[in-house]
Amino acid sequence: MHPAPSIIAFTTLSGLGLGLLAFLGFGAVVPRGLVAFLWFGLGYGLTLAGLAASALHLGHPERALRAFTQWQTSWLSREAVLSAAALLVMAPYAAGLVFWGHALPVVGSVAAVLCLLTVLATAMIYAQLRTVPRWNHWTTPLVFLTAALTGGALLSVQVLVAQLLLPWLAVALALHWMLGDRQFARRGSTLGTATGLGALGSPRLLEPPHTGSNYLLREMVYVVARRHALKLRGIALVLACILPALLLWTLPGWPALIAALLCHGAGMLTARWLFFAEAEHTVGLYYGQR
Repeated sequence: MHPAPSIIAFTTLSGLGLGLLAFLGFGAVVPRGLVAFLWFGLGYGLTLAGLAASALHLGHPERALRAFTQWQTSWLSREAVLSAAALLVMAPYAAGLVFWGHALPVVGSVAAVLCLLTVLATAMIYAQLRTVPRWNHWTTPLVFLTAALTGGALLSVQVLVAQLLLPWLAVALALHWMLGDRQFARRGSTLGTATGLGALGSPRLLEPPHTGSNYLLREMVYVVARRHALKLRGIALVLACILPALLLWTLPGWPALIAALLCHGAGMLTARWLFFAEAEHTVGLYYGQR
């Protein structure tokens, strides 16, 4: 799949923002006054920036409101509904801490659950796609949820929780890569199944279906070299998980936490780029690209 910058920014920023809001809602940290305003402002800012980036990826951004109408059948619509509900329910909890210094734990917990359900809905947009075997696997929601919780722990200064989650995020990423590498072959899709000619033998491509490019080739047939992908996996794993964990375990204080957060963010951007660049869509078989 084409790794569009807008969708990479969406999945990374919204995951961080919703993860932070989830920790705030669960009461892992209970700030008040100006500090609460800054913390909730960061969570809302990251989440809204991510959602705005996702709207830019739409062919017709002016129709974005229609995404709320198909919640019964569409994970994209469920994500839109859940994200709006999470931000709306979180608002009175945040206002209580910012203006009156009073927490509403039940409201905060409900909002935190809605934040995590939003992350799950985002993951299911991709995990439901049988045409992309690498995504159509239980490791996709695992990676999204673990990444959101890890980023939220770092942003909410839950150092011990972050130290515990970083190794699990590394495991989740490694599983997603290793198991995902086998998914396309396990699905059994071939040029014969793509063209419907498999019953006649083993077809092979003589000429491309057409001479020019098209939407399918631009958006769904992106090929990244295996050696480059392995290097980027190593970079993502080191930046997103290993280096932040080492910084938190060896260097106390705010400088280490800020450095760990920056490394984690850079690593997750790399991992998200790989998430899309390595996704093999079965339509590529029709064009001889798999």
